[in-house]
Amino acid sequence: MDRTQINSSNLAEAGYDAASSTLELMFVDGRVYQYFDVPEHVYSGLIAAASAGQFFHQQIRGIYRFARI
Repeated sequence: MDRTQINSSNLAEAGYDAASSTLELMFVDGRVYQYFDVPEHVYSGLIAAASAGQFFHQQIRGIYRFARI
């Protein structure tokens, strides 16, 4: 999955696969997680957010199923 760099102290990159509604996030420490059944507007909101870390904590973390890859 292609990922886009994010200007954040917590997140380094984000990618999205519309066919499977999967959001992939790489954190600054190198960990990569996939979040499942994420609507595309959530990914768009993350990319556009003034604070990607804050958006992640409010709109993604604890809401969507995930797996570390």
